[in-house]
Amino acid sequence: MRRWHGWILAVAVACAAAEEEHYVRVSPRDHRYLELSDGRPYVPIGLNLIAPPRAANEEEAFKGLEAWLAKLAVNGGNYIRVWLSNPFWDVEAEKSGVYDGEKARRIDRLLGLCRQHGIRVKMTLEHFRTIGEPGKGWADKPLHHVSRGGPAQSIADFFDGEAPRAQFRQKIRWYAERYGDQPIIYGWELWNEVNAVRGGDYMAWTAAMLPELHRAFARNLCMQSLGSFDRARTREVYRRHSLLEGNDLAQVHRYLDLGAELEVCHGPVDVLAADAVRELLGYEPKRPVIVAESGAVEPKHTGPFKLYAVDREGVILHDVLFAPFFAGAAGPGQIWHWDAYVAANDLWWHYGRFAAALMKVDPPAEDFEPLMIEHPRLRVYVLKGRRTVLAWCRDARNTWESELKRGEKPEVLRNVEVDLGAALAGRKARPAEVYSLWNGERAQARVRSGKVRLPAFTRSVVVRVGVEAEGSLGR
Repeated sequence: MRRWHGWILAVAVACAAAEEEHYVRVSPRDHRYLELSDGRPYVPIGLNLIAPPRAANEEEAFKGLEAWLAKLAVNGGNYIRVWLSNPFWDVEAEKSGVYDGEKARRIDRLLGLCRQHGIRVKMTLEHFRTIGEPGKGWADKPLHHVSRGGPAQSIADFFDGEAPRAQFRQKIRWYAERYGDQPIIYGWELWNEVNAVRGGDYMAWTAAMLPELHRAFARNLCMQSLGSFDRARTREVYRRHSLLEGNDLAQVHRYLDLGAELEVCHGPVDVLAADAVRELLGYEPKRPVIVAESGAVEPKHTGPFKLYAVDREGVILHDVLFAPFFAGAAGPGQIWHWDAYVAANDLWWHYGRFAAALMKVDPPAEDFEPLMIEHPRLRVYVLKGRRTVLAWCRDARNTWESELKRGEKPEVLRNVEVDLGAALAGRKARPAEVYSLWNGERAQARVRSGKVRLPAFTRSVVVRVGVEAEGSLGR
């Protein structure tokens, strides 16, 4: 699909200036999707890009960051997530409650680069889990402890005590004074995986702080995040979180993790990602569902997945991107390992494949109904829309285990037929467009009695069929 890069870049350049003036919002046309404040659809195509690459100095760090942003943008990407609490960005690094305006110039520069490339930013405020426990490393922030001049006696007190809460409100106001009312900001996230904190009522704290975010950033999305959905007891926490008032997005984190309690987390990546989306949609959150972190880890999150090194084609990234959207999420899944996987294997082109697959699709206008169609060889994920039927056809025998662990090459599938009759529902259909996600080729195929014969392909294709309009599909 490299020849499609030119189209993607041209569209990105043409739209960036116009989009810059408009905010991302939950679509009033369909609360499961996002759009810009001028009514145009917005599908967040991007990844967690928490901080720049490690470098000898600030200039080298920004040089590496800009290279990443440029590669994402040229492939149709329009979204990243950063941690403002990462040491590179952290304005509250010297003393609790004191914010460094000079350090904030780095954030200013980040937003400037994102404006240049048409990429919106989710701003995550905090991530620490302790305030002075030895050995906690990246998750510890001792400056908030009273012994270091902070407001809290413990991590529980940080969440439950009124003085620490008042100080956090002040931090929100400080950011609002500097970054309020900026369309380039996708949204504000209170905490990374807040339920990983051991102490205090983090849900009550979240319920108290979400209104503060909304007051400070009235035109941006506001949200919270939880840790990986990898065990049964997390289900009720996710249900409460997804339905929490003021939480604009129902976000979920889900990884391939052979140490996870849930068996689904051990299997095919498309299956585990789609399962997480269906779980949250089942809560009927009346807001968009997003797989906000995904990827693969060593057992129980002890490090990046070792098989990333052999995943030079990006099989895991591919499934993280496509499975959530075709299961009913508001966008593709957002991979975590931006540096050790995406950048290391130069996998940015996958974002171009997703962007091209959704070219000219307006999800809020389609009233999509996600379906699964049985097939002897494929997992067929379908979005049944008013005017468009989209089907992602994934070779069920090709998985991370077959290709990365056992070294089996993907099979070329020939003369495979897919029956889309359940999605077409008797409506008149135009010829199908079949887009091969691995070589970028497009072909037309006839629709006969609801069936489409696919051209030869490996791993997966997207089938698009235009259909005659029908009334609301029931939402």
